[in-house]
Amino acid sequence: MTLFNFSEKFPDEETCKEYFRHHREKQGVVCKKCGHTEHYWKQDKQQFECKKCKFRTTLKSGTVLHGSKLPFRYWFMTMHLLTSTKKTFSALEVQRQIKHKYYKPIWILMHKLRVAMGNRDAQYDLEGLVEMDEGFFETITVLKPDELTGKLPNKKRGRGSQKQGKVLVMVSTQLSSKEELNEKKNKHKPNSKCKYLKLIHVEDLTSDTINKEVQKNIEGLSKIKTDKYRGYNKLKDKGYLHEALNMSKIKEVHKIFPWVHTAIGNAKKILQGIHHSNKNDYLQNYLNEFSYKFNRRYFKEQLFDRLIVACI
Repeated sequence: MTLFNFSEKFPDEETCKEYFRHHREKQGVVCKKCGHTEHYWKQDKQQFECKKCKFRTTLKSGTVLHGSKLPFRYWFMTMHLLTSTKKTFSALEVQRQIKHKYYKPIWILMHKLRVAMGNRDAQYDLEGLVEMDEGFFETITVLKPDELTGKLPNKKRGRGSQKQGKVLVMVSTQLSSKEELNEKKNKHKPNSKCKYLKLIHVEDLTSDTINKEVQKNIEGLSKIKTDKYRGYNKLKDKGYLHEALNMSKIKEVHKIFPWVHTAIGNAKKILQGIHHSNKNDYLQNYLNEFSYKFNRRYFKEQLFDRLIVACI
């Protein structure tokens, strides 16, 4: 949806409310008091009224917008900005565009939307052939002093560094057909197509943590392709077909793991280019937005409506 289309479709607060109500009724309203699903719309109160117990539910109640005092149009404008570009916007830039006086409410609004994106993606599992690798994203971590000695912990390098957020990157792929391979003009183009991806921020890269996240996000009997990192050694015991490759003996690594490395590189560029620095506590929210938009890259103008549904 272009900027002109958005302005024509949502010229004021009332049109935004009506559009949100339309989608909410489509998804169904459940009474918090008795669990009944049939409601009247009270136009004078701007609330839903349960047909059974007469309990009233506000338009924002039970959704991501619950408790927010910001106008619907602020939410709609922010959703439009986030879904109208492959990249993203910082909270400060959205605050400027909306012309809101305070920064923090806009920052909270955007993170609520990103949590909704993550919750929506969590409903789906990856399947088939899955590339998996670990990525390290630069973050800001506030070190706390030891309770007994009062000293700050020593700074580490490499995999244990406090400056690096550890992320499991999982990408489901599909081998290209013979016709597609014959039509391929660029010799550097991979022989597979990317379907969906997930980026999961984890506390550590131990075998137990990896197995737990894999079982939550990848269907059983899927084939997982990884490097020889020892944290992946028990994937076969969990019911997966595991192919571990020794990357030290392979010169063209980008041909073996084309999509997982592309995903890591693109996500890093967006986070560093738009947000510049990210706190470790909120890294998953930014990854949610990247994954959500990538997985729906062919939705085009429908992406705005899908985000409204995710919020409801």
